[in-house]
Amino acid sequence: MFKKILIANRGEIALRVIKTCKLMGISTVAIYSEADQKSLHVRLADEAYFVGGSRVKDSYLNIDKILEIAKESNAEAIHPGYGLLSENPDFARKCEQSGLVFIGPKPEVIAQMGSKIESRKMMEKAGIPIVPGITTSIENSSEAILAANEIGYPIMLKASAGGGGIGMQIAHNEEELIAAFEGNKKRAQDFFGNGEMYLEKYIESPRHIEIQVLADQQGNSVYLWERECSIQRRHQKVVEEAPSSFIDEETRWKMGETAMKAVKSLGYDNAGTIEFLVDKNKKFYFLEMNTRLQVEHPVTEEITGIDLVMEQIKIAYGESIAYSQKDIQRKGHAIEVRIYAEDPKTFFPSPGKITKLRIPEGSQIRHELGIEENSVVTPFYDPMIGKLIVTGANRTEAIENLQSALKNYEIEGIKTNITMLKEVIAHPAFRYGDTTTDFITKYIANKK
Repeated sequence: MFKKILIANRGEIALRVIKTCKLMGISTVAIYSEADQKSLHVRLADEAYFVGGSRVKDSYLNIDKILEIAKESNAEAIHPGYGLLSENPDFARKCEQSGLVFIGPKPEVIAQMGSKIESRKMMEKAGIPIVPGITTSIENSSEAILAANEIGYPIMLKASAGGGGIGMQIAHNEEELIAAFEGNKKRAQDFFGNGEMYLEKYIESPRHIEIQVLADQQGNSVYLWERECSIQRRHQKVVEEAPSSFIDEETRWKMGETAMKAVKSLGYDNAGTIEFLVDKNKKFYFLEMNTRLQVEHPVTEEITGIDLVMEQIKIAYGESIAYSQKDIQRKGHAIEVRIYAEDPKTFFPSPGKITKLRIPEGSQIRHELGIEENSVVTPFYDPMIGKLIVTGANRTEAIENLQSALKNYEIEGIKTNITMLKEVIAHPAFRYGDTTTDFITKYIANKK
C-alpha cells in the first residue's frame, strides 16, 4: 500500500481524505495557500507545504508547484478530492509522467467525460439514453436559434466544459436565448478556459438522480445504488439523499445496469458517478459523468457501509474490488445538506470570521467540516464550509433527525444558508418526496 499521499485540495474534502489515510496507516501531505495557513487541514496532515498566493490560480491550480511539492515530500500518489484539479486531464497526465499515481481514472477518460459534448456522443454510441439535443458546439446566437427551433423550446443552454451550474441557463424563447448566449459563453471561457456551448431539450421538473460506481484496473465494476440530488439552487446541489424516495426497484436496477454499461464502454477505473435526469414517468436520460469523488459521497457511505475514499486508494494501488454486486446492501436512509457561507436570500457569498460554532452531536449525525470557531472564511474559494449528514432507519426518521440537528446548529459571525435549509426540510413537499430540481424556485425563493 502507499506510504504517503499528497492531497491536492483544501477544506473539508482534504480533511475527509486525511481521515481515511489515518485509518489505513498512510502519511498525508497537505498543501496550503497564503489564505489557508491556519486552516484545519494544514494542522491535521502529517506534513504541510506552502503552495502559493490566496487566489486558486496561484496555489491550488498551480500544477507545477504541486508536483514539485510531491517530489520534495516523497509522496507516492496524489488524491485530488473534488473541484479544483480533480477533473483536469493535464494534471492527471503530468502526475503519471512524474512517476506519481493519480488517484482517479485515466487522463484520456477524464478528457472524454470532461467535455459534455463528447460525453453525449460517447454515451449515445454506447446505447445509453441521452437528453434530446445536439452533440456539436454552437458558435454564435444565430446557430443557437436554428438548433433551438429544431429541438423545440424550452431549451437548456450549457457550457461543454461546465460544472456547478456555471454557463447554464434555461431559455423559453428566441429572445431569452439571444440574451443568454454571449454572457454564458464568456462565463464558460473565463471559468473553464473553454467557451464551447451546446443545447439540450429542457425537461420540465425532472429529478436529478445519480449512480455511484466503482471499477478496478482488473475490469471489475459495481454500483453502490443511487443518490437523489434534485434540490438545487442555481443548478448546484444543496440537499442530497440516498436512496431516492421516487424511483422503484425496477427503475433502480435499470439505472444501475445502465451505469455499468457506461462504465464498461469507457474502460473506466476508480470511483465515478453517472448522473441522470429522470422525468415524471421515471424515464431517465444520461446527463453527465463525474470522474471523481462527489461532494455528496457520504450518504452512499452511510447506507452501504463502504468507505469510498478507501476504495479509491485501494483501486489506484492496483487492488481488486473485494466484493460483488450482490454483496452491496442498502441499510436505512441518509440525507446530506451543504452548509454555505452565503446570504440565504441572495445566495451571495458571506466571508468573515466565525465567532461562534456549535454543532449537534449524536450517533446518527456526521459532520464534514473545513472550519472551526475563529476560522476566517475568505472570498477566494467556494463558499461551502461543510456538510451535515444524518441517518435514520427510514426517510421519515432521517428527516426528523435532520430537523433536530439543524435546530441545534449555530454559526455566528457570518451569514449561512441554514435558515433556508430548515425551510426546505420542514416543507410538506419535501416530506412528501416532491423533490424536483425546481423545488427552491417553486417553494422557497418565491415565498420571500
